[in-house]
Amino acid sequence: MPAWLFDFPDALYLNIKTPIDSAIKYMLVNWNSFFDGLSRGLGGFLNGVAAAVNLIPWWLLLAGVFIVSLRTTKKLGRALLYTALLAFVGVIGLWALMYQTLAIVITSVLISLLLGLPIGVLISSGDKANTIIRPILDTMQTMPSFVYLIPAAMLLGLGNVPAVIATTIYAVPPVIRLTSLGIRQVDTEVVEAAKAFGATRAQALFKVQIPQAMPTIMTGINQTIMMAISMVVTCSMIGATGLGAEVITGINRLESGRGFAAGISIVIVAIIMDRLTQGMFRKERDTRDE
Repeated sequence: MPAWLFDFPDALYLNIKTPIDSAIKYMLVNWNSFFDGLSRGLGGFLNGVAAAVNLIPWWLLLAGVFIVSLRTTKKLGRALLYTALLAFVGVIGLWALMYQTLAIVITSVLISLLLGLPIGVLISSGDKANTIIRPILDTMQTMPSFVYLIPAAMLLGLGNVPAVIATTIYAVPPVIRLTSLGIRQVDTEVVEAAKAFGATRAQALFKVQIPQAMPTIMTGINQTIMMAISMVVTCSMIGATGLGAEVITGINRLESGRGFAAGISIVIVAIIMDRLTQGMFRKERDTRDE
């Protein structure tokens, strides 16, 4: 049997790797000042968030988790459980590393929300914008997260700053998608009624559509937080500090206990942030419904 029936023909080969590498090298050479400024700006923002996180005493954070858990869940057992889980991170000696991880995650989530919420609102108002943005979001969500590390490290070097960029790219699609979806799902009759009473387009958006879409938007924010946490270990491969770096160190040194302790700490942080954000969103929704 002819080989061409089974093997893809070499004549159809299209080299896309070289142009991509050339484009990144071009940006590295010609846009160096831009990326230096971006790195300094993000570095300053990250350092500010880290300084704010480090100002929180360990006992105050535990008390805050307990109070917020109790207010949102109305269950003493859950509040004690979440507080005990967080205290466990400190008991096993990873409290400082957890603070480093929180600084990266919080910075990435804030940037994701600053970018994602306006874009979500924008694409909700027009089918053309949605048609353009949707395949980009599909690519961002399906692309392996490791791929984002390559250009981030080449253009911004190693450390926490490129980790924030890679995390933001990976975590921003859910809040864009669900913001757009929530606004689109608002009953058109409600919007038309608001306009009939004299509301402008902006007033209908901010006073009717966004409040009605808030549960869906909050779900997108929650998913963005979870995806940012999921990048902790991946970003440690380009020099990000925190619990992810501890996992990588455990792997490199074949220290199972070290890697397992850091992994458990990441899981605890993710569970607590997920439950607390869901609880706050649920409480806000219940209050609005009342």
